[in-house]
Amino acid sequence: MLELYHSINSVCAQKVRIALAEKGQQAKDHLMTLRGDQFEPAYLKLNPSGVVPTLIHNGEPITESSLILYYIDDVFPEPPLMPKEPRQRHRVRMYNKLIDEYLHNSCMILTFATAFRPAFLKMAPEAWQAEIGKSPLKRRAEYKRSVIEHGLDSEFVAEALAQHRKLLSWMASSLNSGPYLAGEAFSNADCAVIPYILRLELLKLGGMWDRYPAIAEWWGQMRTRPSVKASILDRMTEADAAPFKNLQPDPWPKVRELLQAA
Repeated sequence: MLELYHSINSVCAQKVRIALAEKGQQAKDHLMTLRGDQFEPAYLKLNPSGVVPTLIHNGEPITESSLILYYIDDVFPEPPLMPKEPRQRHRVRMYNKLIDEYLHNSCMILTFATAFRPAFLKMAPEAWQAEIGKSPLKRRAEYKRSVIEHGLDSEFVAEALAQHRKLLSWMASSLNSGPYLAGEAFSNADCAVIPYILRLELLKLGGMWDRYPAIAEWWGQMRTRPSVKASILDRMTEADAAPFKNLQPDPWPKVRELLQAA
């Protein structure tokens, strides 16, 4: 039996939902608000980092989204989401390593600096500082504090954009040799990257890949892929989409300025 603790907008949860959908697997939903429920003692027993997703398989918690992708492929081998060719397998792992070590925090920085910032600024400073201070990952709390206070003028934004540019460069190179990120077949590399490209689109930053037509073509195909449509796009309610609508100010002019200055 599979259970999944997740939230609709979590990029880490989205990639796991894509993988499960590709395998034709259903998991019992435990939807979380991420407004403090991730720090409740019962959940921290499952996931001591207080993050989503957590996959429960036959009663045992499996954590860390990149590792969950590999686990799903091990337990449910058909259709495979890991290539057989060693260099392509290495490429999948490299994408996940980039995401885990750099891109995920960079995505969080851009999201909190734009879409999520207005809600926090409506709160008393001590209230939102107390909320983000609950995170067991103190460095992440520092990023959030800075971008809530300073928005896209935060000292962390330039590096966050640089990591996204690195991802896009890798993607363009990969897509020169095949229709997917790790060769001729859809893989865990695509599962892992899709949510981050969607997040850029939701943040009105799709202009970042204007010079990469291969990425635009890949993204057009990914958006209509049944697993992506069913596990992400069709699951977003108006409430889920609300933070990304009518972003004020539009982040693209400032981001374009930062990219040109880099």
